Amino acid sequence: MSEQKQPNFLVNAHAEPVSVQVHGKANYLNCNHFREFMETMLRAERAEIHINFAHCKGMDSTFLGILAGTALELKQHNPPGRLSISHLNEHNSELITNLGIQSLFHLEDLPGGEDSAGKLASLENREVDDASEVLQAHENLVEAEPDNAGKFEDVIAFLKKQVEEESGR
Repeated sequence: MSEQKQPNFLVNAHAEPVSVQVHGKANYLNCNHFREFMETMLRAERAEIHINFAHCKGMDSTFLGILAGTALELKQHNPPGRLSISHLNEHNSELITNLGIQSLFHLEDLPGGEDSAGKLASLENREVDDASEVLQAHENLVEAEPDNAGKFEDVIAFLKKQVEEESGR
């Protein structure tokens, strides 16, 4: 089996639950369409979303902030929705635990690396090109776990300044 060259996200919005497979590294360079997809699922009031990390090589704080924001929104649904994740490798599990956001997710241990999600479509990769989107992702991490405020204090301050400069143009 050949290794995929570019990271990507495979999705099935018609599955119950909505199904996503993450391939490669999930980060600010490629997660904008993923963020838009998740926002679309939330607007459509999809209450169950499952993300398979069997092929995920790593994640950054922007991607994790998108996950946290999605989970927080799902919990506000009536009845509350759920973001399930499976097949986390040790490194990715540590990233989530170190940010204290593991309680936001329903952790599943499914056999093998594939879920029976039906036909998956690939999202086009696109870098997050708006500082306000990166800022929101990091603010989600602080909302989810207030102890993260110190970890991202400088990043958030920098991004707030950048957003102010962009809006002043």
